[in-house]
Amino acid sequence: MLTQDEELHWLALRMVPGLGTRRSGQLIGTFKTPQAIFRASKTELEATGLAPSIAQSIASGCAFEEAVDQQQKLAEAGAQVVAMTDSRYPPALLQIYDPPPILFVRGRVELLATLMIGIVGTRRPTTYGTAVSARFAKDLAAGAGLTIASGMARGIDTAAHKSTLEAGGDTVAVFGCGVDQVYPSENRKLAQQIAEKGLTVSEFPMATPAYPQNFPVRNRIIAGMSAGVIIVEGGEYSGSSITAKLAIEQGREVFAVPGNITSKMSWGPNLLIKQGAKLVQEWNDVVSELKPEDRRRLADKCRKQLNLNEGESPEPPAASISHVGRTVLGALRPDQPVGLDHLIETLDGTSSSEIIATLFELELAGLVRQVPGKSFVRIWQD
Repeated sequence: MLTQDEELHWLALRMVPGLGTRRSGQLIGTFKTPQAIFRASKTELEATGLAPSIAQSIASGCAFEEAVDQQQKLAEAGAQVVAMTDSRYPPALLQIYDPPPILFVRGRVELLATLMIGIVGTRRPTTYGTAVSARFAKDLAAGAGLTIASGMARGIDTAAHKSTLEAGGDTVAVFGCGVDQVYPSENRKLAQQIAEKGLTVSEFPMATPAYPQNFPVRNRIIAGMSAGVIIVEGGEYSGSSITAKLAIEQGREVFAVPGNITSKMSWGPNLLIKQGAKLVQEWNDVVSELKPEDRRRLADKCRKQLNLNEGESPEPPAASISHVGRTVLGALRPDQPVGLDHLIETLDGTSSSEIIATLFELELAGLVRQVPGKSFVRIWQD
């Protein structure tokens, strides 16, 4: 957590005219703190490779007036700054080529440290695309315990955010404007809900309008914070394809939902699949491709939710598992696989999404095992 003075210096660094993200990061690498940068002489700044005009702007301290204005806007919006030296800064984002020196955030800042999956796509989705986005968001958030990151644009992004919130999951919206702005305007209510239950993030200063050129820049943050991105629908040269390209460059997993070959909205994801992206049809297609350490993080999270601890008896006390969990376990046997479709058909009063989420939690907790044919067995004895 930054002090008021530290925040002011970080904001001033962000507001220096002509000083880009990459160069700001290099200056921090050299001087360690914004305070040290502003204490440096023009000659010392130029020695780092800065243009004389930018070095003069820093040395003159002209950016502090705007920084004070930014601090006031942050306070009015209930937002705050997370600097790249802050322990709360997303670890994955630090690994990209040009991480933003500061993030403007509003909401549950702790979500920056969670394991995220990006879901992005066209602003003009088909009914199929909207449904698929909502389904993946719900299953991955409520079932797998992943945080859903997207850009709150119309269409696929909006469907992902709304479905996550409805399922009680965690979502992060990355803005192409200031976090005190709303774009598109019809998402004003959604933006407020995310600020209250999730997190809104931007690298752009407060009151920055949603300029078109901001959105490709914004996309690298969605990819950079995430373990992987799911491309649902989009044209061959759409914004979602740009996000996929950025994810590949950043070493992230790229998943694509196959679509109708006669639909232009399927050109993007179908082409990505041809080029090597992972074809996904259900939540487990995504989770199975995560790194082992990421799967372990999810397993630990699910164990905590199930109130199970390492070293306990493999048979947990009945009180430590939800009613749905006990129902699902009761329908499974250790010696005979039971199909997912059969469970959904026979377990009355339990929705398919609840069953899928519970199976995933039980699998990660080491209580059930999935076998070929979308079937499951118990791996502990009565």
